[in-house]
Amino acid sequence: MPIYWAFLTYMLLKPGEENHEYWFMFSGIDKVLHVSIFAALGFSFIAAFPKIKFSYFFQIILIYAFLTEILQEEMGLGRSMETLDIVADTVGCLIGYWTYKFLIKRFF
Repeated sequence: MPIYWAFLTYMLLKPGEENHEYWFMFSGIDKVLHVSIFAALGFSFIAAFPKIKFSYFFQIILIYAFLTEILQEEMGLGRSMETLDIVADTVGCLIGYWTYKFLIKRFF
């Protein structure tokens, strides 16, 4: 969990690079990536702390999403703050949370 969180922070805050066009890229791929990585973060966070209240879980993930977006803007490394990224992060963490709850209820 700490290693994933550190890797995620690095990836979200590393200097921006010129995007190359690949066959699999489409408009909005960055939002899909935000949803995916925050779904993994939400899933692993609730798996590591299954007794945490939902409100605490949600606040921690949301604060992290806001901080990374604010830091992207303030660090001046070619990244910018986007409100839709925060929305995608929130949706991703909720998907991870509800996926974990569904799997626990269904299989355990």
